[in-house]
Amino acid sequence: MTLIFAHRGAAGTHPENTMAAFIEAEKAGADGIELDVQLTKDGEVVVIHDETVDRTTDGSGWVKDITYRELRRLNAAAMWDGKHGHCPIPHLEEVLAWLSSTRMAVNIELKNSLIAYETLEQKTISLVRRYGLEKRTILSSFNHHSMRLCRTLAPEIETALLYIEPLYAPWTYVRAMNADGVHPHYRTVTAEFAAEARRRGVAVRPFTVNKRNVMKTMFAYGVDAVFTDYPRQAKQWKEKTP
Repeated sequence: MTLIFAHRGAAGTHPENTMAAFIEAEKAGADGIELDVQLTKDGEVVVIHDETVDRTTDGSGWVKDITYRELRRLNAAAMWDGKHGHCPIPHLEEVLAWLSSTRMAVNIELKNSLIAYETLEQKTISLVRRYGLEKRTILSSFNHHSMRLCRTLAPEIETALLYIEPLYAPWTYVRAMNADGVHPHYRTVTAEFAAEARRRGVAVRPFTVNKRNVMKTMFAYGVDAVFTDYPRQAKQWKEKTP
């Protein structure tokens, strides 16, 4: 059965990567949430997608150059015309503390391809362990070196490799990386690919699936999960799928 992960929370209807978006995802009945982590200037693990705060907040600058205290003053709902009030950028600990009281899983994407945040892996894993969420967590990244390090540091936590272009012989690569799954762009996923992944015990979770026809196709392929900005809508489509 295909699970539904709310991409950056319910990012289609709420400010992405905020507690408001995550809480809405739970209310919508999502099986899990997906979020992105980076490090502040003073080394705190914060939940934000872009390497700068410009697109999603009323501030500007690189996350790596801003202290946690300064970052918390920014409004991550600034682009929503006051609809959601003031939403601070969450600390990963805040999200995990809340998540531990739910039944949902979490996919934590380490945003360390452009900036090689030192100790991001160690700090993220430490917080996951602090809340006993090892079995409900998937770590993923486009930085596959980082995923290999995570597997070494925390073999008990699932890892998945993000990619956009089709991979040749992905199973050989996944095995070499000692990973558990792949998170491909949905356009690269075929029925044959999904079937072969199942046969080889490799989880497949395509991103970012927002259109009804694509969602129905992914359900038909039997992928392990989809990442979507609209978990409420996805759940309705799933329930109507024969």
